[in-house]
Order: sequence, then structure tokens, then C-alpha cells
Amino acid sequence: MLRMYDIIMKKRDGGILTDEEIAFVINGYVAGKIPDYQVSALLMAIYFRGMTPHETAAMTMCMAHSGDMVDLSSIPGVKVDKHSTGGVGDKTTLVISPIVASLGVPVAKMSGRGLGHTGGTVDKMESIPGMRTAIDRAEFLDIVRKVGVSVIGQSGNLDPADKKLYALRDVTATVESIPLIATSIMSKKIAAGADCILLDVKTGSGAFMHTTEQAVKLAQVMVQIGEHVGRKTIALITDMDRPLGNAVGNALEIAEVCQTLNGHGPQDLTDLCVELAANMLVLAGKGTLADCRAMARGQIANGAAFAKLKEMVAAQGGDVAVLDDPSKFPQAAVVRPVFAQASGYLYAMNTEQCGIASVELGAGREKKEDPIDFSAGIVLHKKVGDAVQAGEPLATFYTASDERFSQAEALFQQAVQIRPECPPPEPLVYARVTASGVERVN
Repeated sequence: MLRMYDIIMKKRDGGILTDEEIAFVINGYVAGKIPDYQVSALLMAIYFRGMTPHETAAMTMCMAHSGDMVDLSSIPGVKVDKHSTGGVGDKTTLVISPIVASLGVPVAKMSGRGLGHTGGTVDKMESIPGMRTAIDRAEFLDIVRKVGVSVIGQSGNLDPADKKLYALRDVTATVESIPLIATSIMSKKIAAGADCILLDVKTGSGAFMHTTEQAVKLAQVMVQIGEHVGRKTIALITDMDRPLGNAVGNALEIAEVCQTLNGHGPQDLTDLCVELAANMLVLAGKGTLADCRAMARGQIANGAAFAKLKEMVAAQGGDVAVLDDPSKFPQAAVVRPVFAQASGYLYAMNTEQCGIASVELGAGREKKEDPIDFSAGIVLHKKVGDAVQAGEPLATFYTASDERFSQAEALFQQAVQIRPECPPPEPLVYARVTASGVERVN
């Protein structure tokens, strides 16, 4: 008979857990039969001892099967999902999903809300008046069949094991364990039902993984899991040492999504979205990477991707008029520039600090129940590497009060480094991780 005590001791001493032992832990914990303190002890043992690829895959599948599994088999074609480890200004889902869907690859995506300095796709979507993100499973599948794409909030009883384990990791100092991060992400993606998975693993000051090496390690484990359980998986290691695009904040980011899909978006956001979309198309068997890049750029140039976004928004009850004319969004009461305090080059911008400044303006939440001001946020006028003059606007802040502006301005100024010398250029994509290995992009 299995006992939790023996399983904890086995992992503590560096042993390898069997599939049966892993299933005993996950199922027992979800059912409320194993107490928090014993699972906490096991998480700490995993933190120090790690897990083998087989253990990690077994744990992922147990977690995925702990609740509802989304069945996408009624949707024809190869379904590709994408997951980003989160960042500031990261609105890529809403650019790439319509690009990919407009080329005949169905995208059935469940996204999360923002917490802390990282924004959430669902919050951005809900800044569109009337937009519904809480959609039942049958309607969700119906929209994907008709439109080719739907992005909704995570609903129902999807991966309850992850919800319980994540809450426990958060309070037991076991969040930063690569096997535990990997099982958390991949179990949700597998439960969501896609055939193939693209992972966007961020690295830098605004990311969970601060170094490229850490990000590559995490990507390798997640790709291994995906391949182990029969899901074709690719990971890109992308930069989060600077905010992505110019807009940070919900309605502001939706406006930037529309600019990008109309071919007028910031260069960094456009280039990264083309790269992500191209890799999703490769996973769906649409051609070589070079062919798929050209196809993605073509759908922006010919307006098909923007038309697909409007189609999805309309299907989910959103007001399409704001996509054509962002001035129809509710407007912030206070709109004010933030000025450079020195001349030189914008040498660095602490992305996390910049994200915290946007939360201070009202664009994010510290606690799950906090309200969000959809009109609040930051539009950057200068990016890392740009020349700046003292007194020149670095950004414009959008918020509800002068008090919020002042608090956020102080945080933002701390995040900005202006130096006489120009910083070395940083790539948008550092590496591509597939089943066959790691390709360094630079």
C-alpha cells in the first residue's frame, strides 16, 4: 500500500517516483485526502532533487487529467495552441491568433488574467465594450468551427491539480523549480486539447526567467514533455528586457494590436508576432519557416488577419467599431507626458518596474479581486537604444487621478537609465528549441 510518507522520503533521498506514486499524490491531493503539509514537503524535495523527463511527463498528464479535458476533435484540421510565460506589453496572442486562423489553422485558445506586473490577454479583450470571454464549451467550439479562432478565459474544472499546487508553491518558496513550472504550464496546455503547442519563453528583467540559460532549460523540459505525450512542441526564447511594443495597458494594447494587424505597428512587436505565427504555421504543417514567415506577413499586408480579428470580436459580442477607431474606447481622465531627466541614449528600462508603474496607474491588479481601469496605462515614445534630449517626452501616462500619475511617474523614472553611450543591440529571439535540439538565433 502506498504511503505519502514513503514517497516524500524517496524523493528527499534522490529516488525516482513511479507513475503509480505520482498518480497517488496528484489524485489524493485533488480529492482532499492528502494534507497540504505533506504535499509541501514533497514539493520542496522536488525543488532540491529535481525530476527525470519521465517523472515530469507522468506528473503533467496526471495533472491534465485531474479535471475536464477539452475535446477539440469536432474542429477539422491541426489545432495549434500558444503559451507565453508572460511579460509587459505582451499582446502577441491577439495578433498571431487571427494571422494563423486566416491561413486556415484553427486556434481554440484559453487565456488567463493579469496579476502583478504582467498583463493578461482576457483583461485586454474585456476592454472592448461588450466582449464576452466567459463562454461555455459548446459555443466556444462553435465559434472556432465558424470563424477559425476564439480566445476565452479559462473556465470550468480545467486542471484543478495545477490550481491547488500553484497556490501551495506560491507560499512555500517552491515556485522557481523548472520541473514544477514545466508541469504547471504543460498540464494546462494539454488539458486545453490542442494537437501542437508553441511556447514563448520570456527572458530578461520583465520575465520570470532572468537569464537566457534558465529560459532554455525550462523550454527544453517543456518541449520534452510535449513530445513525450505526443504533442508536437516548439519553444522560442524571446526578449523581455524591454516592454514589447509601445503600449502597456488594456485598451491601449488593443489599439496597438489593431495598428499591428493593419501594418502600422511597432517594429519589435510586428517582427516577434511574425516569428511566433510562422512557428505555429510550421507546427500545423503549412511549409518551411521561411515560407510561413512570408505567409504571415502577407496576411497583415492584405488585411485578412485584421478582418479575422474583427470576425472573432463580433462573434464574442464585442463592439467592432472601437477596433477601427480607438478614440471610441472609454478615455482616461488624466493624460500626461513623462519627461526625460537627462540627455543621451535610453540605455535600459527595467521592464518589471515599468509594469509596476502601469499597475499603479490602474492598468493591472495586485490581488485577484482588484478592479482594473481599462483606459489606464503607458504609451512609450522612446525605446531602448533611442537618443533622448532632457525635457523630451519619454512616455504618456493615462490614468484616473493626479495622485496615481505622481506615484507611477516616480516608479517609471527609477526604471529608466539614460547614459551618454548607446547600448549594444539585443535580439528579439535568442533561441529556438525543438525536439532535435537548441538553435541559437544569434
